[in-house]
Amino acid sequence: MGEIKKREWALKLAILGDPAVGKTSLINKYITDSFKENYQPTLGVNIVSKYMRLEEFNYKIRLLLWDIAGQNKYELTRQSFFQGCVGALLVYDMTRYSTFEQITIKWLEDFKKFSRSDGAYILIGNKSDLKDSIKVSSEEGKLLSQQINAAEYIETSAKYGENVEKAFKKLVLHILGKSKINHELD
Repeated sequence: MGEIKKREWALKLAILGDPAVGKTSLINKYITDSFKENYQPTLGVNIVSKYMRLEEFNYKIRLLLWDIAGQNKYELTRQSFFQGCVGALLVYDMTRYSTFEQITIKWLEDFKKFSRSDGAYILIGNKSDLKDSIKVSSEEGKLLSQQINAAEYIETSAKYGENVEKAFKKLVLHILGKSKINHELD
């Protein structure tokens, strides 16, 4: 009997970070290639879906993107949003050092505690376009990424789309790799 290769998946991904780091903006840029200047906080959770094709492997993947609110008032309900989550973008605002510190204190801890134990995560330094206001250096981001065993460190600009698609694709590839899915070409 020949091996049957599975070619379609659904992956639940969490986008995590403090309020106003650009989680919703990253998702909007990825899904609709749009950006809104005015900040509108997410209330609880917003769930959107997008299909991703990995042509090089002939895979079709449905991404379920969970934009989880960062405000403290959602602390108790937020835990339930992680169930079945296989990956996360841990997002901080490069212009606000406090959001960088919260990655290890809060967001990574929550992801590890409440999501799947085999989940993959990427550290995202967002708002790289605000060069004159940056408070967290690329070196600090890379170092933290190594310290927390993130699959990668990527700097993004949700406003201009810089590395946004790359971030989602890299996360999916790391999840598939951790799942030991065979990526051999036909």
